[in-house]
Amino acid sequence: MGDAKTGTFSQAAWARNAALYETIRTMPFNAELAAGTLDRSRFTHYIVQDAHYLIGFGRALSLAAAKAPEPDGIVLFAKAAEEAIVVERALHGGFFRDYGIGAEAFAATPLTPACDHYVAYLMATAYAEPFEVLLGALLPCFWIYAEVGRDILARESAGNPYRAWIDTYSGTDFQDAVARMIAATDEAARGASPTLRERMHKAFTHATRLEWMFWDSAYREAAWPV
Repeated sequence: MGDAKTGTFSQAAWARNAALYETIRTMPFNAELAAGTLDRSRFTHYIVQDAHYLIGFGRALSLAAAKAPEPDGIVLFAKAAEEAIVVERALHGGFFRDYGIGAEAFAATPLTPACDHYVAYLMATAYAEPFEVLLGALLPCFWIYAEVGRDILARESAGNPYRAWIDTYSGTDFQDAVARMIAATDEAARGASPTLRERMHKAFTHATRLEWMFWDSAYREAAWPV
């Protein structure tokens, strides 16, 4: 069915959150990442928390696979969970080696409030909400990273120390994976009632806000206040 006047669910969701995406695209963390001037301590804070986040993200994707109504969906989300844990962990591992972050140091670093909130939200959604709403909550992480990656690639500085990060999220493999996730979410939304689609939109917007919070938290090198 799609959303009235705007076509697919994904088209409507992106339009509803376009201003928020622009805030994310231009926020200090991503502007300085593109310029190659982002302080290493801020990026280190981010990459450690992102590695923690991806464990929870992988679990939520695995639960999406379990909830998928069709075998193709089981395969799609199970592979996405594997990529979140294996492929992106390799990216983090490269930075961990470069920055001297060992397994013990990583394990001893607690999740920050922003990371904990995001992971808890995804897990709660994965357990308590229908398949369609879970896809709405999962999609922003894929899609926003793809768009930010492409945007940063277009304006990055020469000799950028964060080129491996930029290459991963602007690369063809990741862009293709995101396209599959968008298509799967749109397919789920086509069979959803207007009320259920609205719940998908609410989940998409909330997760988009959490994307901003995650990067902002890293930029501020935030920790628990008590």
